[in-house]
Amino acid sequence: MIISPSLLSCDFANIQRDVEMLNNSSADWLHIDVMDGVFVPNISFGLPVIEAMNRHAKKPLDVHLMIVNPDQYVADFKKVGADYLTVHYEACTHLHRTIQLIHQHEMKAGVALNPHTPVEVLSEIICDLDLVLIMSVNPGFGGQKFIPQAVEKVRKLKKMIQESGSSALIEIDGGVNLETGKLLADAGADALVAGSFVFNSVDPSKTIADLKGLN
Repeated sequence: MIISPSLLSCDFANIQRDVEMLNNSSADWLHIDVMDGVFVPNISFGLPVIEAMNRHAKKPLDVHLMIVNPDQYVADFKKVGADYLTVHYEACTHLHRTIQLIHQHEMKAGVALNPHTPVEVLSEIICDLDLVLIMSVNPGFGGQKFIPQAVEKVRKLKKMIQESGSSALIEIDGGVNLETGKLLADAGADALVAGSFVFNSVDPSKTIADLKGLN
């Protein structure tokens, strides 16, 4: 299981410390949520903060764009160190073009789906994707309650990926803990994003290791 702790839940006054903690943990990626206050009702990290994180990070940056017009920023996110760049299906009028643009800038391309969006909308593009991010909460804020329908969405998406021959990974974001993580792992998830569950725990490194053991 790939574990991508969400820095949205870290201590913003001690970002370097928390990034270094993740470097020393068994986490695989660092999940960075970018919000513009338009696509979602919240504002988070900008490009200079991500560039600063990247100076200390020793693991891939898994950047999740919750913004309108993501195309105009693709080159910028490459410059500040993004390895995976995920855009929202709901924010992209020309999704195939956006995916091509991400690949042209030599990043892995992902598409995120809001809770109300069915996985079937990706059937024509699934073979072009490196990652599909299923939102198991409504995007915008950390610490929300898990939406259980996400488990069935993972099963449907896994079937689509297998039948199409796609190599896309399935990542889940929202309300992930050991209980929901196990359900998602059993359904076919490859990667779990966990924010408050990791950073609010007594021992974040142990919590990450426990999540990593879910298969």
